[in-house]
Amino acid sequence: MARKERYLVGLDVGTSKVTAVVGEVVDGDGLDVVGLGVAESRGMRRGVVVNVEAAVDSIKKAIDEAELMAGVEIDSVHLALCGPHIKGFNSRGVIAVAGKNREITRDDVRRAIDAAKAVSLPTGREILHVLPQDFVVDEQDGIGAPVGMTGARLEVNVHIVTGSQSSTQNIVACVNRAGVTVAETIVEQLAASESVLTDDEKELGVALVDIGGGTTDIAIYERGSLWHTAVIAVGGDHFTNDIAVGLRTPVPDAEKIKRKCGCALSAMVDEDETMEVASVGGRKPRLMARRILSEILQPRAEEIFHLVWDEIRRAGYEKSLNSGIVLTGGGAILDGVPEIAEQIFDLPIRRGCPAGVGGLADHVNSPTFATGVGLALYAYRNAYGDQVYSPIGAGAFVRVAGRLRGLFREFF
Repeated sequence: MARKERYLVGLDVGTSKVTAVVGEVVDGDGLDVVGLGVAESRGMRRGVVVNVEAAVDSIKKAIDEAELMAGVEIDSVHLALCGPHIKGFNSRGVIAVAGKNREITRDDVRRAIDAAKAVSLPTGREILHVLPQDFVVDEQDGIGAPVGMTGARLEVNVHIVTGSQSSTQNIVACVNRAGVTVAETIVEQLAASESVLTDDEKELGVALVDIGGGTTDIAIYERGSLWHTAVIAVGGDHFTNDIAVGLRTPVPDAEKIKRKCGCALSAMVDEDETMEVASVGGRKPRLMARRILSEILQPRAEEIFHLVWDEIRRAGYEKSLNSGIVLTGGGAILDGVPEIAEQIFDLPIRRGCPAGVGGLADHVNSPTFATGVGLALYAYRNAYGDQVYSPIGAGAFVRVAGRLRGLFREFF
């Protein structure tokens, strides 16, 4: 089992911001948010380090702010991994049951999972997570806990998430240089899912769409397990760049305009609404119609959701999303985004805000903090809940979800 800590820290090093969330374990019966640090992200592009010194400085600022608010010293963090280099696929492992009377033991389950993750990976890639989905005993599928059952053949379906070794090592090195160690690395979709998705949604079928600064991350759950992950290299920063070009305004001012006046659906904006737009080169600010801004944002929002829908259909899950789609991440805050998503997907849509924590919950009640809070919750549920540590790859965890819960207690 993972060593139980009183304070669990989630660190989300994104393209636009760095977030550190400090959670305090309350008598092993819940998690309270007691500290929050946010810093502008520098040295990162689409989840990958491009300037080590700048990235280290941003991480230090976020951690220092979180330490000050929580009143504790942070020495280790649970780190989110994101970026186009994250790729997932499903695999199956098959073994013959070896025990006497053909009774399935935990060792059989371990061997089946080992067989499922014995896949050939390209040079420079590593396994980050091996996530069991369900088991098959002698062609009887949909089994959650096969230990104790009798059979000659055991199969397991798993979802394997891989990443670039160099990208992972670079971000971990930046965190280490900021003065803290990395307890685990967890892919962003998995972390965000912990804080914004309900068990019912995961059981019925749901897609999580995390719109970050540089990328949009997708996770599809069905029957309580993760079945598909993907990353699209378009995110909230593309909105900002479109505004800067379309309105001929500096990028920092474009970001402010997006946050203050942005709406991704032009039909929601009155024709007589106006806004002040800064000019470049020292020229005077201009007064412009707010609908012009929406007409710039709407095509980009539609493009992101069309790319997401193409990915969902390519994976074959377009008819499995009975609970609809949950939007989270900073890009989901933009007005009009859920409405456009409803038009394109023709499914129930909601914004996902972190839940399941106490303390300063109101400070993190925004899609922006879904990953940071999810990291702390993931670590808490691993140490105190129905999950156990698994030495499968760097920072890997077995996610024991739905009917798999309890199977792997004391297993690894």
